[in-house]
Amino acid sequence: MHQTQRLFAIVNPAAGGGRSAKLAGPALARLRQNKLQVDSVASTGPGHALELAREAYDQGYRQFLAVGGDGTAHEILNGVFAGRRSVERVTLGFLPLGTGNSFLRDFANNGAEAAAQAILDQRKRAIDLIRLNHATGEVFSFNLLSVGFTADVAALTNRAFKAFGPLGYLLGVFVRVVQLHRRSFALRCDEDQEWDERRSLFLTFNNSKYTGGTMLIAPEADPADGLIEFVRWGPIGRLGLLRNLPRLYDGSHVHHPLASRRAVRHVEFN
Repeated sequence: MHQTQRLFAIVNPAAGGGRSAKLAGPALARLRQNKLQVDSVASTGPGHALELAREAYDQGYRQFLAVGGDGTAHEILNGVFAGRRSVERVTLGFLPLGTGNSFLRDFANNGAEAAAQAILDQRKRAIDLIRLNHATGEVFSFNLLSVGFTADVAALTNRAFKAFGPLGYLLGVFVRVVQLHRRSFALRCDEDQEWDERRSLFLTFNNSKYTGGTMLIAPEADPADGLIEFVRWGPIGRLGLLRNLPRLYDGSHVHHPLASRRAVRHVEFN
């Protein structure tokens, strides 16, 4: 069978605090038992899934499966798209065995069993991608890109609290509250003529609604509307942030007096 008709699965055995290593085999076996042609390989560390995806695309694969979490899928996405002038239509499936699995919550995150059934049923939908061009290349995202508090929390969680699972993101939140920074990010969107240099707690540029597992950071985001949901939260203080922290989980933070949201197509940083 030609590679374009086969599913190339990249397994991150470290995802979900090692849970993926135990569950990936049975999950892939179920797909194969139902006559799906699956080639699988395990990643060995950060960045390896990106390399594997790039090589697989060059070999002719057009159907990919991320066996892990959002980070695994992010690497596969960039292995396929980043640095290419054009890309043929590809399919990316998810077996959510990672820590957060935020992206699938926009649809239905009912676990690996339900995801495997969706793959067997060939349930697909087209989505948008966010592309960030920077000085040394480009980055693609199906979920979100952010700067400020949210990015600081994600970086700390990946570095220090990954083993704690979903609780790790909350630990990262509280540590970053103690070390809180409000910074100015000069930017303009779409047809804006003036640079916006207001100090902010965070800026997020969202294709989907959730981050950090269950944080409803962009309740108005739609992954297939052709728009980026831009959410800003202004220079709120520590006590104010702690009081309003639950609002980040139900989406009501966008109605805070220091917050704003708008749907945009293009963002430029100075």
